Amino acid sequence: MPPVFAHGELRLYLLVLLLDGPRHGYELITELTRRFGGTYRPSAGTIYPRLARLEEEGLVRRSVPGAGYGAGGPGSPGAGRKATYELTPAGRAEIDARLEDVRRLERSVAETVRSLADEVRADVRDTMRGLRAELAAAAQEVRTRPRPGAAPDPRRTQSNSLRHDAEAVLQRFRNDVLADLREADVAGTVSALTVETLRTVLDSARSAIRGTLPHSTTSPPRRADRNP
Repeated sequence: MPPVFAHGELRLYLLVLLLDGPRHGYELITELTRRFGGTYRPSAGTIYPRLARLEEEGLVRRSVPGAGYGAGGPGSPGAGRKATYELTPAGRAEIDARLEDVRRLERSVAETVRSLADEVRADVRDTMRGLRAELAAAAQEVRTRPRPGAAPDPRRTQSNSLRHDAEAVLQRFRNDVLADLREADVAGTVSALTVETLRTVLDSARSAIRGTLPHSTTSPPRRADRNP
């Protein structure tokens, strides 16, 4: 998955989350997860070092209840999890001075949530599609399996082996294209031409492949999904 926040954005967003009042570190993690609809959950190793840096910069104040275990310095894991963090006047001044950046960040978060949700839905659709295909193939394999004592059909055996080879090729192609698309998306270079080219190439490839499968022409070819 591409980075959710650009450089420096998580730092600013943590300040924004503290506008509502003091929070524990795990509460900030939970609130970030909620705002992203569960599609993104930052790790403690991502959040606590940034909170410690904000404290060093004087933008947040850390309060640890009691003394004893967990009341160590900023680097102590126990201290991070028991501490509450609140904005200092300097932290509020930072937000006031960067209101336009905050608005832009809120829009970016909303767009990221939509993109991540679309990606999750696409993965679920692909999984269900693959599961249906596997179930259909398994059912077909059972139907064509030779009866006990009968000699195996060499043509069927070869076909089954080649089908698995074809599925492996398709999976590699899918993984490679998805990796290219996600890398381009980070740079913001995926275009309508990219999508239309993919759709056209896949339509053409499917028609050509179906031409080699004389027994698969009972159902009309479908155009590539316009909402992958």
